[in-house]
Amino acid sequence: MTLTAGCDVGSLTAKAVIMRDGRIIGAQVVKSRAKPEISAKEAMAGALTAARVALEDVAACVGTGYGREKIPFVKEVVSEIACHAKGAKWLVSSARTVIDIGGQDCKAMRIDEHGEVIKFITNDKCASGTGRFLDVMARVLGISVDELGRLSAGAKQPVTLASTCTVWAQADVIKYLNSGIAVADIGAGINIAMANRVAILANSVKAEHDVCMTGGVAKNNGVVQTLAQLLGRRITVPRKADPQLAGAIGAAIIAGQL
Repeated sequence: MTLTAGCDVGSLTAKAVIMRDGRIIGAQVVKSRAKPEISAKEAMAGALTAARVALEDVAACVGTGYGREKIPFVKEVVSEIACHAKGAKWLVSSARTVIDIGGQDCKAMRIDEHGEVIKFITNDKCASGTGRFLDVMARVLGISVDELGRLSAGAKQPVTLASTCTVWAQADVIKYLNSGIAVADIGAGINIAMANRVAILANSVKAEHDVCMTGGVAKNNGVVQTLAQLLGRRITVPRKADPQLAGAIGAAIIAGQL
């Protein structure tokens, strides 16, 4: 029985997964620290504890994410694109399009039946269309990111944000709040703005069935449902495991191929 591991250090969270013969036996998600190596160690320690194994028992570990070069215990580092594609394929076997929204970037990719990337595009130049955008907007509204995702269901007249730029959108949200607009309508407008931005990326890779959404924002029903309407396609949010773990899962799968 071979043990492999994957560690994905992102800007907002660090994730680690332990797999035994292709099955997850331990996983952990932690908030990222200032130093990627500390984030990686904390996430891996949690995953190892959950799996009831030691790092010495792991045959190979692959690192990914923006902090991958700083992870001290990995055998190799692999790009986020390759790891997220493999992870999404494991989570949703029928996936041919993957949309992953992380803390500091958004990725859209088309993959083949083996989880290999055919085409991809990423937005990493601006906070709009990323988890950080929703993080900032939630703080302005004085609610959690989880609450923001649920607001769309109770909205009656969603507002329109003049810009997807985080700075200008923040100004719009403050203006709406001061005007007495219902928080649900503002939250729904934020989710719609996010979905519009992500739809542009997805259309750039010519999204095909089935569409799988990963990353923390996959838990935001408002964004997922609006994005599905914009693309005219059903979007599958993984239930096999936490969608935030996609990169770490893909890294662990690749570790098994080393």
